[in-house]
Amino acid sequence: MRIANLSGRLTLIVDGRAVDVEEASGGRFAADPQAVYERWEEFHTWAKTADLPTGDGFEPANLGSPAPAPRQTLAIGLNYRGHASESGFAAPEGLPPVFTKFATSITGPVTDVKLPEGGHTDWEVELVVVIGRRAEAVSETDAWRHVAGLAVGQDISERVVQLAGPAPQFSLGKSFPGFAPIGPWLVTPDEFDNPDDLELRCAINGEEVQKGRTRDLIFSVPALIAGLSAVLPLLPGDVIFTGTPAGVGLGRNPQRWLAAGDELVSTIEGIGELRQTFVA
Repeated sequence: MRIANLSGRLTLIVDGRAVDVEEASGGRFAADPQAVYERWEEFHTWAKTADLPTGDGFEPANLGSPAPAPRQTLAIGLNYRGHASESGFAAPEGLPPVFTKFATSITGPVTDVKLPEGGHTDWEVELVVVIGRRAEAVSETDAWRHVAGLAVGQDISERVVQLAGPAPQFSLGKSFPGFAPIGPWLVTPDEFDNPDDLELRCAINGEEVQKGRTRDLIFSVPALIAGLSAVLPLLPGDVIFTGTPAGVGLGRNPQRWLAAGDELVSTIEGIGELRQTFVA
């Protein structure tokens, strides 16, 4: 099942066409994409059995984030060994670094992103998890039952602000407008043969700069949900950016930053792609 936010309305993507949920359900479910997570199990059951109309064509540029207004956005740092090494850190042994991307940075999959003046703007393709059922003190074996679905995410990062002292400003450096594209839609875990082993790729102007697999996460999706929910409840509609593989600009020699005119394409196997164009 693929759940989208099309022009601000909750939508199912069926055979590449868009079905408006409020209309197809006769008003049973509201048009607000974020509201569906509070009724996720009821919605999921309905969507699997409903007699849906054919749907309409749509433009990818009209898609928004499938979770546009989460109450909590949790982002994970150093969760691939290669990325930890290129960043100059040892791989974490306990729960990896956790920060937030503020909600105003969240956008859809096809966007123009303004580069902060004087900054060093970097890329980080990531698997994004959206919570569908409240998770509190959840075990790893039970964790996937609390996941609504998976999406592609970009943890775009402005390194000057992020690394400014005396203590790093991770959340601010990663929360400029447009720095958290999510999409192109949410894919439910039952769509994957193995949701713990998906390929991620990232390219700039057609040149591949990142490639990895989620099986190489130091803390898998279930381990993250267990570790995070041991500290705080994860609420329906919450978003987790799970970490990025090696290949970011910060870790290169010489270092490399995004420039005006660059096109960043981020893909995850079985989900789809994001496409960001950077402007001065």
